[in-house]
Amino acid sequence: MTELPFKKRPFIIGMIHLKPLLGSPKYSGLNSVIELAIRDLKNLQEGGVDGVMVENFWDVPYFKDPSSNPETMASFARVICEIKKNVSVPVGINLLRNGCIGALSLAEAFELDFIRVNVLNEAYITDQGIIEGCAPYLMRFRNYLGSKVAVLADVHVKHSYPMLQRPVEESAVDAEERGMADAIIITGSRTGNPPSLEEVKAVKEKVKIPVLIGSGLTPDNAKVLLKHADGAIVGTYFKEKGKIENPVDPERVKKLMEIIS
Repeated sequence: MTELPFKKRPFIIGMIHLKPLLGSPKYSGLNSVIELAIRDLKNLQEGGVDGVMVENFWDVPYFKDPSSNPETMASFARVICEIKKNVSVPVGINLLRNGCIGALSLAEAFELDFIRVNVLNEAYITDQGIIEGCAPYLMRFRNYLGSKVAVLADVHVKHSYPMLQRPVEESAVDAEERGMADAIIITGSRTGNPPSLEEVKAVKEKVKIPVLIGSGLTPDNAKVLLKHADGAIVGTYFKEKGKIENPVDPERVKKLMEIIS
């Protein structure tokens, strides 16, 4: 198991939602993507987050796995290169919708700390179709590379429906024991929606690895949810007026970080 690069508990990872990358229908140039990403990075760091995660959030409609798309990988790599020049906290990536091999390749090449994998185990019906777990391929590839990049794995991930109907804590145990995840992520049903307290508690009681809140954390629920989790990934709340399409507001970042400190 690879340990996460966070010593304090709870820790907060702030999201950098990239504007459309090369090849996406709404792509309008990479320089503006980089400019906005660096601005969000600086605002997150100014607000005191413990880490950041870079994600191709606006590459809609998503491919199931864009790892073999040269235009996506090349433009993502250019953004990460600029992020690395300006970052002072641990950094990870999520290659939507489930580009685990591509994400690990980028993370290893740019000496990043972690990746998020939406479907590590099991199979899910999503708006991209049926996505099957990538654990056997990803973990063999990580071993082949000799990589120490941590894998943060969703269970019952948002915007999906699990084909294997069972309690979320059972899926989490399998992600840990059979998928070799280094941390578990629990989300609500959609971006911006929090998971239920009951699900978070159930997962935390069953697994030995860190548990993260993956969506919907706000000042109103942070203390309650983080009492039963090791950290959280925060995107929507950190944006101006709490709108996902807006840039990061450093004052909102500071407010949440002060509440959990």
